[in-house]
Amino acid sequence: MIGTLTAVLTVTQAWVLSRAIAGVFEAAPGVEYVTPVPGTGQWPALGAIIAVLAAIFGGKALLAWLNTLLAHRAAAAVKSQLRRDVMAARLASPLDDRTSTAGLVNLLTVGLDALDGFYSKYLPQLLLAVTVPVVVGVAILTADLTSAVIVALTIPLIPVFMALVGWTTEARTAKRWRTQQRLARHFADLVAGLPTLQVFGRAKAQAIGLRKTEDAHRAETMGTLRISFLSALVLELLATLSVAVVAVTVGFRVVHFEIDLATALFVLILAPEAYLPVRQVGVHYHDAADGMAAAQQAFAVIEGDQADRTEARHSPSGHQSTEITRDGVTSVSVGAPVVAVRDLAHTYPGAAGPAVEGVSFDVAPGEFVVLTGPSGGGKTTVLNALVGFLSPTAGSVTVPSRDALA
Repeated sequence: MIGTLTAVLTVTQAWVLSRAIAGVFEAAPGVEYVTPVPGTGQWPALGAIIAVLAAIFGGKALLAWLNTLLAHRAAAAVKSQLRRDVMAARLASPLDDRTSTAGLVNLLTVGLDALDGFYSKYLPQLLLAVTVPVVVGVAILTADLTSAVIVALTIPLIPVFMALVGWTTEARTAKRWRTQQRLARHFADLVAGLPTLQVFGRAKAQAIGLRKTEDAHRAETMGTLRISFLSALVLELLATLSVAVVAVTVGFRVVHFEIDLATALFVLILAPEAYLPVRQVGVHYHDAADGMAAAQQAFAVIEGDQADRTEARHSPSGHQSTEITRDGVTSVSVGAPVVAVRDLAHTYPGAAGPAVEGVSFDVAPGEFVVLTGPSGGGKTTVLNALVGFLSPTAGSVTVPSRDALA
């Protein structure tokens, strides 16, 4: 709705301006150019034109403000909901090794804040790019068929180049986001272990490593900005050449009296407006790329927790247990509540070998079982698998449901 109203006001503005300017040079239809009456300062026609243009500019400014307000409200609501969902998923699986604490903090703060660019700049321009070129193109078509054909043939070239640049930008942005996550994890680990590093005299060595990670992040950021500026140059050049083709064509036709001045001005004023929203989508895509990369990671955290924790289904026998495997959590029916561990094994990411493997045992109702083993033998890993904090890489864990324990 806002995009349509903006397009209508843009067409009206072009029509008023073209008729007013043409009225200075010729008697355009529907325009009466009146010179000021000496000593009175009255400009009857000019005053009306200024009033209409002021109303149009005010209406466009109001629509732009309303569009920005709605976009910022939507961004705030989405960021708040995503933060709640990510925190809920993390609290449900506090030992999930797919996202580190430092990475989670970076995601919930700087990462999701980048969604402002998506909702306040990219998405509004995307909506305008759908409505404004259509309305403006129809207006040009009613005034001059030749110019409308040129606009219709050149506008699709901008999304094509935008897609080519967008693929490269998406890959570079994802790489930069991974570098930023690595920098956040490195810094958090460094701060946590700073007392130990100071004791053993390894603080300077870690500072060198942190500086290398920071330099890598800086290089990735500059590379992304380089692509952003290059893509903006390509889109601006393409739009400028397209408008130039329309202008040259209209100019020659005016010289040969094939089109009147008012219509030529109307087409020339509207032609850049047809390309502007599509061009701005490509420019603001880079503002949205960081936010989309962060949103994808947030969805991965949320969907990963939902995949690991499916809703229990009650069986006719009256008892139900939950089986935890590497493929997720499923519900199975048993005759009585019992804990059963079968060939449990788990390997943490980056570890040389499994933390625990080949563990099997049963726990009957009311039975007390002591889990023993040397330090680092995997006792905590087994307990984390029992309570569902992690999914084993092999084997299964069957535990009674909450209703069965009641």
